Amino acid sequence: MRAAAVVFDIVYRFRVGVAKALLPFAVMVPIMLSVAARAGEQDAPVKPGDEASALRYSQAAIGRQVGNHAFTNSLNRKVTLADYRGRPLVVSLIYTGCADICPVVSETLADAVEVAREAIGEDSFRVVTVGFDARHDTPARMRAFALSHGLDMANWEFLSADGDTVDRLAEDIGFVLFPSPKGFDHMSQTTVLDPEGRVYRQIYGATFETPLLVEPLKQLVFGGRIDMQSWDGIVNRVRLFCTIYDPATGRYRFDYSIFISMAVGSLTLGAIAFVLVRAWLRVRRLRAG
Repeated sequence: MRAAAVVFDIVYRFRVGVAKALLPFAVMVPIMLSVAARAGEQDAPVKPGDEASALRYSQAAIGRQVGNHAFTNSLNRKVTLADYRGRPLVVSLIYTGCADICPVVSETLADAVEVAREAIGEDSFRVVTVGFDARHDTPARMRAFALSHGLDMANWEFLSADGDTVDRLAEDIGFVLFPSPKGFDHMSQTTVLDPEGRVYRQIYGATFETPLLVEPLKQLVFGGRIDMQSWDGIVNRVRLFCTIYDPATGRYRFDYSIFISMAVGSLTLGAIAFVLVRAWLRVRRLRAG
């Protein structure tokens, strides 16, 4: 009996040990399967006309590092996305054969860019428009597109690339497009990259409200340089919170009301302190008398 008990104890301890050893795997396998399933959803191809999937695909790109892709600008000069690092970059994809949506997207973007530059500085960010019809969107056609739509602006370049580069860029920024009988079906999407080249914000629609572009740029330009130990940092913090959009004019303005409120508050506190000190002095004189 004692021998049997010893054998039973050994077997029991062995089974417990195995169970403990396998426990982490039992916990991790469902987690890994869940992660893989979510990754599969993000990587799954978007079907034409599936707007919900296209939006999820686009949003999944936020925070993603965009590769250092190479392009040719409208002056036939070679550029890479690394050339634009150090400042926020606005990226728009169009094709020059588009007669309706792409011109509207570009002209809406131009209006918003003009307001943004007034609000946060002419050289505070850059813009690139990339032609995704690699076969036809040559530097000459990109230049003609820009001129025909009044988009010849400083710090805004129109870029061409080969098909593989366009596909990689579109994947990096979550841009969805499909060939169609009329040319291409594609998202109306404008992407904002941070100064390090990561996707920071997506803006949707052929037309969009100006603050949808200006606010993320304002956060990147002013919020990214806040150092409360320096005068410049303090100024940037003030500009971040006091540069506000005025719907009546469609422009941004500096809001002085915060300084007026601070001044009124300081005067009020000063007046209260004066009354209290005066009352205290009167009490002291009465006691002394």
